Amino acid sequence: MNAPTPQESGSPRVDSASSLPGVSRVEEAVGALRGPRQQQGGWISGLVAGLAAAGAALGVAELVAAPFSSVSSPVVAVGNVVVDNVPNAVKEFAIATFGQNDKIALIFGTTIFLFIFGAVLGMLTTKRRIAAPVGAGVFALVGAVSALSRTGAGPLAVLPSILGGLTAAAVLDLLLWPPQRQAGVSDSADRRRFLVGSSLVVAGAAAAGGLGKAVSGLFKVSTNRGEIVLPKPAEAAKALPSGIDPDIAGLTPFITPAKDFYRVDTALEIPRVNGKDWKLDILGMVDSERSYSLADLLDRPLIERTITLVCVSNQVGGRLAGTAKWLGVPLAELLDEAGPQDGADQVLSRSVDDFTASTPLKTIYDGRDAMVVVGMNGEPLSLERGFPARLLVPGLYGFVSATKWLSELNVTTFEAEQAYWTKRDWATDAPIKTLSRIDRPGGLGDTVDPGTVPVAGVAWDPHVGIDKVELKIDDAAWVEADLAPVPSADTWVQWSYPWKATSGSHTIVVRATNADGETQPFDRVKPIPDGATGWQKIVVNVT
Repeated sequence: MNAPTPQESGSPRVDSASSLPGVSRVEEAVGALRGPRQQQGGWISGLVAGLAAAGAALGVAELVAAPFSSVSSPVVAVGNVVVDNVPNAVKEFAIATFGQNDKIALIFGTTIFLFIFGAVLGMLTTKRRIAAPVGAGVFALVGAVSALSRTGAGPLAVLPSILGGLTAAAVLDLLLWPPQRQAGVSDSADRRRFLVGSSLVVAGAAAAGGLGKAVSGLFKVSTNRGEIVLPKPAEAAKALPSGIDPDIAGLTPFITPAKDFYRVDTALEIPRVNGKDWKLDILGMVDSERSYSLADLLDRPLIERTITLVCVSNQVGGRLAGTAKWLGVPLAELLDEAGPQDGADQVLSRSVDDFTASTPLKTIYDGRDAMVVVGMNGEPLSLERGFPARLLVPGLYGFVSATKWLSELNVTTFEAEQAYWTKRDWATDAPIKTLSRIDRPGGLGDTVDPGTVPVAGVAWDPHVGIDKVELKIDDAAWVEADLAPVPSADTWVQWSYPWKATSGSHTIVVRATNADGETQPFDRVKPIPDGATGWQKIVVNVT
């Protein structure tokens, strides 16, 4: 007779994992998830679940992206692709509408779009369960491809988008297709479960996103900007003459503080470069390639110049212009050490984030103070202004001369290489056009009291200079404004005129004439491809 087995004798199975405390409940939960599912809720539930899933995806993605470059974040990655591929008309609209907040608007718009996408996906998932993984897969694919398209992106750059997509799919599935409820469970209990689940997802998403932002700070590159001590220039900028900055309320100051200087670039996230590791390479059509560290540049004789910069996107009457004291190394000296070869006609400058600008080689050797800048208004460049070094060529719009976060100077030809904006139908050679602006009165129906009212503003034609500024008030003849002195032709000029204002509505038009005798054109021309022109006109109410 065979001996009974433990099961036959009724003895308990003490070696079974399911007998451990809590394990049986886990097995039940897993079994429920693997079991039959039921669709829950209508389109409103789908919308709420979709918004929660989008928040969860972005929160997880931000947390996972924290140890990596910010460009691996789906929002930033997709935003960068938008910046690189958006039509010029949309770009100009964004700058005209949002000004220097265009990047904030883009990030906000991209985020809103992702939430709308999530809401639509949630509503579709209420109809077809397969919609959740398909839609989340599209989210992951677009984010991953966008992240990989950036300079220096490694294979791990896809992780935030992939994990964010998986999170979105899981949230939608759990909220909208929960396990089939057991007999006796009411609809109200299902609704409570949905609301609680959605609330937990939202709270978790907020926590993950906040934690990601906090953790990312621990991984940011130390720039060592605070350790930089700028040497005194071998050639200091000319002293500002007496009479600059007349006491007129509302008139733009002659020197623009760094914090107020305009910022227009393609970087959604400001590059952080460690000055100790940074180098500037000069290559291409040269006799001898060269490389310079920041210390190398600071050890050289530096020049300081007061120069006005203007963005090509500046509209008539716009404020995308500024003047500062710049400290740097003469660009021609650096190029001479490399030895440009015959046939070269441009210097293609490149930033650490792969932006490029095309500067005509002839403008570097025609006597203007083109330089590699390391300081602004007596301090090292700020991160926003291009630390540790940027390019500057007086008289040229910034998109062909003012590369920030400079990393490379490629001596080449316009035929061989096209710059970032040239590929997008902007000009290759873009000298700044003569333009004038009214700062006061403010226009747009501004109201002033009768009597003597100062009309004032600025005018510029850097590297050429301004000879006169004229005003036309209503139908009266043109009158010349008073010009404040300037240190050189490379800066803007402040102008003013004492207007004897009488009651009523008046129009004021301004125009400038440069030192070559050329008056700015009357016809309005848009910024693309080589800068705006036209006369500014304002309407002022005198009461």
